Amino acid sequence: VQLVESGGGLVQPGGSLRLSCAASGFTFSSYIMSWYRQAPGKERELAANIGGAGRSTNYADSVKGRFTISRDNAKNTVYLQMNSLKPEDTAVYYCNAKARGDYWGRGTQVTVSS
Repeated sequence: VQLVESGGGLVQPGGSLRLSCAASGFTFSSYIMSWYRQAPGKERELAANIGGAGRSTNYADSVKGRFTISRDNAKNTVYLQMNSLKPEDTAVYYCNAKARGDYWGRGTQVTVSS
């Protein structure tokens, strides 16, 4: 099983980034896919998740209206479009797959700073 995140980087406040998580080794469409984040000195928190068919989504209040989670089951990939980024969005973002198993990627750093 592999989850490989990409798309992180340094962006100015108000900017946008799109994270991707490429999955392999399990039945992707059967898993709830999530993006978690962990800021320095803080606990890991859920940012957003999406059901297997892509019809149901949930967002943390702190990102609602700014982030959009989506998935492409044909490509075994989940995305997180992040708009109107704020300095408090700075964190390592982790991809998670949960169903019969519970799998994590290594994370990608997102830094929002001027």
